[in-house]
Amino acid sequence: MSLSKDQVNDIAKLARLTIDANEVDDVVDKLSRIVAFVDQLQAAPTDGVVPMAHPLNTSQRLRPDTVTESDERDRYQANTSSLRDGFYVVPKVID
Repeated sequence: MSLSKDQVNDIAKLARLTIDANEVDDVVDKLSRIVAFVDQLQAAPTDGVVPMAHPLNTSQRLRPDTVTESDERDRYQANTSSLRDGFYVVPKVID
């Protein structure tokens, strides 16, 4: 499929791009080749191909779900004067 200059100008307008008049022919050629390549890819037979999330057949290594730090909230909050029910009190900014 070949794109026209009007189509490329419309695409540029939608993408908020400015293409100089002397560059339009080059952009038309490049975009037409990209569209032709996508058409070629779409013609490839994909029946029976299982979609993959990753090209390698590996599993995610996970770390053990264990607590590694102690709860020191009281020590951290000892430095503030604006505290209520264990939470920091901040000024209201949204009504």
